[in-house]
Amino acid sequence: MKLGFIGLGHLGTPIAENLLANTKQLYVYNRTTAKAQGLTEKGAVLCKSVKELASLCDIVFSIVSDDAALKQITSGNEGIAANLKAGGIHVCISTILPATAKELSALHRQYNNYYVASPVMGRPEAARAGKLVFLVSGDEHAIEAAKTLLQQAGAASVWEIGNEPETANVAKLCSNLLIISAIEAMAEGIHLAEKSGIDAAKWMNVLTQTLFNAPIYINYGNILLKKAYQPAGFSLRLGLKDVNLMLEQASSVGANVPFGKLLQKRLKDSVENELAEYDWTAIALALK
Repeated sequence: MKLGFIGLGHLGTPIAENLLANTKQLYVYNRTTAKAQGLTEKGAVLCKSVKELASLCDIVFSIVSDDAALKQITSGNEGIAANLKAGGIHVCISTILPATAKELSALHRQYNNYYVASPVMGRPEAARAGKLVFLVSGDEHAIEAAKTLLQQAGAASVWEIGNEPETANVAKLCSNLLIISAIEAMAEGIHLAEKSGIDAAKWMNVLTQTLFNAPIYINYGNILLKKAYQPAGFSLRLGLKDVNLMLEQASSVGANVPFGKLLQKRLKDSVENELAEYDWTAIALALK
């Protein structure tokens, strides 16, 4: 079974490296070919186009920055759907609108192949440590075929959300709302503690060993305490993109998310203050 990987950014690269290390073969494509050098040096085969890669592979993984980029590589005569063999599987790791997942799944069905939504939770360091969480939805047989590969891609766990392709993307957007909310709450708590003259690190250590003993609070709390906003594990620009998607989804289903709107403004202000390529924990700088 031949595997392909499209999208060698901050998170895509360590995921692709995991797949290559575990399967010993991988076709790769990236718009900026220089980003593939580390993988080709380890034995991956660089393709010149999406069409070439898709036509060679049984399963194609993709992780690109937004809905527009995903549609570009999936649709049309040069895209994944038209060139993936019958019965092939496109596993999309990107965070996108549920409506986009539904649209692309229908497109794949026209070509008798499959689309599996598999948005990922975790930063590059989690990928390298094999601690990613994948949320998957789509055809159950296609998911079954992809699960072992997702584990080899760096998963600590793979959670099946439903048979409709868009359901995993709904779950991912809801999850990101909770994550950025936790970052904002911790940033405000640390800010108040520091302004009040107490040891914020000692206070956070109490919380992360008792009531808030969870990776989000431990890992992001540590970044906030160290003010380690660069290099970005997940950029503020992409964080704003995800919050925008969440609010668009909320609008489409008539859900009220007032805290999401507050966070959208905070992230937007931070981007406008030239923090777009900082880690999204740099939202804390808005408190200054």
